Amino acid sequence: MTYFTKSAEETERVGYGLAERLDKAKKGRAFIAMRGEMGVGKTAFTRGFADYFGISGVKSPTYTIVNEHRGRANLYHFDMYRIADGDDLYSIGYDDYVEAEGYCIAEWSENIEEDIPEGAIFVTISRIDGKEGERRIEINEDISI
Repeated sequence: MTYFTKSAEETERVGYGLAERLDKAKKGRAFIAMRGEMGVGKTAFTRGFADYFGISGVKSPTYTIVNEHRGRANLYHFDMYRIADGDDLYSIGYDDYVEAEGYCIAEWSENIEEDIPEGAIFVTISRIDGKEGERRIEINEDISI
């Protein structure tokens, strides 16, 4: 599916919609691999996703690598920007998060390509040339409701 947004708020609504679809499909666990350049709206998307489950205060986990959030569902929000290799990744307990009940959202998933779980949902956000603040959001989802 492809969405076009004109603001961070609209990008948040797309994230909210994905969370709603996963919830209605009774998918209590998913890995969402986010892709896109810096400042494109990956954290805004995640804020919207989290909002659906009653989670607030979502910020980029740039310096902590992973932030854990609790609401009606667990959310594990990763920033893989500083991950250099598998040792870095697994030293944070990555495999435990991936196997836990809840949702993993990984910004900069390009950096962990070989460690993205099978069945992951890929979300790619990109700027639209010549259109300030507008974004194209592509989600490869196969969520049966």
